[in-house]
Amino acid sequence: MRTKIILLFSACLLLAGTARAQWVVSDPGNLAQGIINASKNIIHTSKTATNMVSNFQETVKIYEQGKKYYDALKSVNNLVKDAVKVRNTILMIGEISDIYVTNFQLMLRDENYTAEELSAIAFGYTKLLEESNDVLKEMKDVVNITTLSMTDKERMDVVDRCYNRVRRYRNLVMYYTNKNISVSYLRSRKKNDMDRVLALYGSRNERYW
Repeated sequence: MRTKIILLFSACLLLAGTARAQWVVSDPGNLAQGIINASKNIIHTSKTATNMVSNFQETVKIYEQGKKYYDALKSVNNLVKDAVKVRNTILMIGEISDIYVTNFQLMLRDENYTAEELSAIAFGYTKLLEESNDVLKEMKDVVNITTLSMTDKERMDVVDRCYNRVRRYRNLVMYYTNKNISVSYLRSRKKNDMDRVLALYGSRNERYW
């Protein structure tokens, strides 16, 4: 059982194995690593940018390059049961990036935010993505071949804990997004300009307003 767990983690996190011709379908490890690398690059780009707003296009470029891995991994269904939660944890990292990039692009077109506010919002997204990405390190540690003192149950407990933590970060990013959009909505209401904001973001966030 311990060997099985090590192998399934390795397949999902690319700690072992080689790419095959049909890697998009048969090697979820490559897809997982692509998502992880993309999120790390987004974090690095955002943290080192002298102006997060003006440099956001580089973030978008990195995201779009990594999205192919995210979309492909979502279609992988032929995993053993225990590996599904590992895959879903990694997918949520990609989803956090998606929420950030998709909504921040809309915020950049919204005249209700100042440049300083947009930079602060981008910083918040980057921090949340960074913290959720850090959770993956703990997940990787459970497949370290030197961690022989861990039982199978302890390994799966780590997976469950990482999954739940990343899910909380994903939900927090969604909440953070809606609360920031609500600021624009309130400002537009004062200016009698709500139609423009609803047209920009849609009505999906209305329950938070």
